[in-house]
Amino acid sequence: MIDPFAQRSALVTHRRYDERMATLRFHIVANAKETKVVGEHGAAIKIKLRAPAVEGKANAALRSFLAEQLNISERAIVLERGKKSRDKVIRIDGLSDEDALRRLLPTTNWK
Repeated sequence: MIDPFAQRSALVTHRRYDERMATLRFHIVANAKETKVVGEHGAAIKIKLRAPAVEGKANAALRSFLAEQLNISERAIVLERGKKSRDKVIRIDGLSDEDALRRLLPTTNWK
């Protein structure tokens, strides 16, 4: 049986020594009609946000949305790269890469 997580490994930027720290790539579309995880965009998780991409509003909305989706505190979500870009690298403390991916991408979408 093929491990569905192994197929999603491109979404993970790199491995860390701490198993409870995910680092994932995201592609953000701001000013969308609704906030939701769309799926994959190349080697990133694509998320649409209602918030505009001005004055850090989209970044704040992304942290809030991820905290809600992952059922963790916003403090556990750190924007490592991409403050002014659609493409972002987010560190998620307290979850492994696999846990974060499974919560963000429904298993029904896994090949």
